[in-house]
Amino acid sequence: MNPNKVERTKTKKLTDLPNIGPAMAQVLELIGIGVPKDLEGRDAWELYEILCERTESRQDPCVLDIFMSITDYVGGGIPKPWWAYTEERKRRYGRILNEGRNKRVHG
Repeated sequence: MNPNKVERTKTKKLTDLPNIGPAMAQVLELIGIGVPKDLEGRDAWELYEILCERTESRQDPCVLDIFMSITDYVGGGIPKPWWAYTEERKRRYGRILNEGRNKRVHG
C-alpha cells in the first residue's frame, strides 16, 4: 500500500502495510508472515536472509529496504516509502551485500 494511505488502526492484512502489494504479500507468506502482527519483534535482515535461503537466490537489496520499512512501521514508526530506507540499508548492510555479490561473481 502507498505509505501515504496507510492507517495504523486499519492495518489488518499484509497489503495494509506500507509498500506491500499483492506480490510482496506472497513473498512474506513464503517466509511465514501471514498477518502484520507476525512482524512484531522481527528483524529485517533476518527476514531477508530467510527469503534468500527459501528461494536459493540472493534477492534484490530493495527487498531489504521494504522489510526495513515494514518492521519499522510495525514497531511504531511512521509509514515511509521503501526508498527512505536505502541509505540506512547501505550503511548497515552494504559491505555484507557486496561480499555476497562478489562470491556469486567470483566463485
